[in-house]
Amino acid sequence: MGMKERLHTGEIYFPNDEEIMKEQIKKLDRLYDFNMTRPTELEKRGAMLKEMFAEIGEDCYIEPPLHSNFGGGHVHFGKNVYANFNLTLVDDTHIYVGDYTMIGPNVTIATAGHPILPELREKGYQFNMPVHIGKNCWIGAGAVILPGITIGDNVVVGAGSVVTKDLPSNVVAVGNPCKVLREVNEYDREYYFRGRKIDYSKL
Repeated sequence: MGMKERLHTGEIYFPNDEEIMKEQIKKLDRLYDFNMTRPTELEKRGAMLKEMFAEIGEDCYIEPPLHSNFGGGHVHFGKNVYANFNLTLVDDTHIYVGDYTMIGPNVTIATAGHPILPELREKGYQFNMPVHIGKNCWIGAGAVILPGITIGDNVVVGAGSVVTKDLPSNVVAVGNPCKVLREVNEYDREYYFRGRKIDYSKL
């Protein structure tokens, strides 16, 4: 098995392999073009994302600058996904994000890891584990999601959290390391922020 094939197996591999680098640089050139688009070029941005990403649904929006190891080439977005400034996708292997998920500014979603053994790091080896984020999640500003993590549906991850373990569906989770604070409940049907009631007649 070649180094390129190991990108998606979880095995240790050498990321500076010539075949990998050739493909990666090409994708990074296209990412550079995306980041140079003007705010008025929304249609152009949308078309470029469909070309760059492994999969991307309708009505997705990513605010440049976007940072991505493979230019989105291993990223799978559902429909109506929104990402604010400075999303970093360490997409050395696959990242999956479900429909209607919102991602705040300066979020990092990483699939790449490095061995603890110093001798292997010295030689530049790494491994990759996929990340799965469910539908209708809200990933707060500055959150970091580590390799191999699965986050369920309808999850709120608090700003600045570092997600080191899987999170179940329908919870609010915060902190470093990120832990479940509470479940999404009936209170959230009545209030949207610090005692402020939801006025459904105006929605």
